[in-house]
Amino acid sequence: MSDQPTGSAGASDNPEPMATDFEAAGLLDGLEGKAREARETLLAELEADGVSLDELREAVEEDRLALLPVERFLEGGGKRYTLAEVAEQAEVDPDFLVHLRGSLGLPQPDPESREATDEDVEAAKRMRMLLDAGLPEDGLLENSRVLGVAMAQVAATNNSLVGEAMLRKGDTELDAARRYLDAASALEPLMGPAMQYALRLHLREQIRQSVVGSAQLASGELAGSTLVTACFADLVDFTRLGQSLDFAQLASLTNRLAEIAREVAAPPVRLVKMIGDAAMLVSSDNDALLDAALQLVSAAEAESGEFPELRAGLARGEVVGRGGDYYGHPVNLASRITDYAYPGSVLCDETVHDAAQNGFRFSFAGARHLKGVDGATRLFRARRELGDSAADA
Repeated sequence: MSDQPTGSAGASDNPEPMATDFEAAGLLDGLEGKAREARETLLAELEADGVSLDELREAVEEDRLALLPVERFLEGGGKRYTLAEVAEQAEVDPDFLVHLRGSLGLPQPDPESREATDEDVEAAKRMRMLLDAGLPEDGLLENSRVLGVAMAQVAATNNSLVGEAMLRKGDTELDAARRYLDAASALEPLMGPAMQYALRLHLREQIRQSVVGSAQLASGELAGSTLVTACFADLVDFTRLGQSLDFAQLASLTNRLAEIAREVAAPPVRLVKMIGDAAMLVSSDNDALLDAALQLVSAAEAESGEFPELRAGLARGEVVGRGGDYYGHPVNLASRITDYAYPGSVLCDETVHDAAQNGFRFSFAGARHLKGVDGATRLFRARRELGDSAADA
């Protein structure tokens, strides 16, 4: 054994790893001056933090090196587990965890890799508690599918918001990486409480509209179907606009439509979803949804600039609620009716017309043979009563 002091050159049992020559590795190609120095600093910091050369090379090739520090921050630290180890700790079937991850819209993990973290273990334990509480696996998977879609939208919106807000003209990769990491570190602790708050409010509003009466108590099941009025409203000539407007302008139009739809969808009206250039709303209160549809069309007319006109179609009947969405003949019919509505108008079927109470007037718009619907459907244009304080649609 050498008599040299521990840590001296050539004598340590654990010598310091050699720093990578990033230029020789081809990771600085095409860069010079400030940009080259910044990348070299960022590469060195990431390597010191445990990122392999292969990971660095992949990030450079995919032009996402500036985002790698944020990615590692969101991965978290601590112990790593295989899928089987997570399942064992949580006492959950590994196949269920695979299906659960797929239902969230995430790629399947390599069973042999140690990608899972303590956070994954805790999430699996929460699933075990829900199963123990009597919730069925298929119901949890369905809930996860809805959650996955919603969280993907939230994540995309936040990434776009932070990405644009934090980037500065002339930034180097190092500047952007540090600013993104600072933003993620500050915002990440706030996101959980914000989403929990929004979920609690929506749960409360939907519970207020729910019914658990004697029939449900006797059968032990909630009603299989619900009587609602469904509405679709879409932007007129949106396809044509797509040929003349750039992506940012189109996004601005659809974002504004979503804002208007949320504004008019006050309980008992619910905004179910946005589908590109269209909004879907439902309510068990026929008049409330008629009023919301007329408000929506009027609000579009009041928009300044190049905002297109809206048209809306409504139908009423029994639907089945699944995964936060609604399915059934009225939903399909409302969508078909929208195709026949004139710009700036609200068109409905006879069931909506007959269920309407006060505050509306109707004009017969003819009987139409709608795609996928047997027989002719009698259609009516809805307007507000003359003298109503609201704008006549």
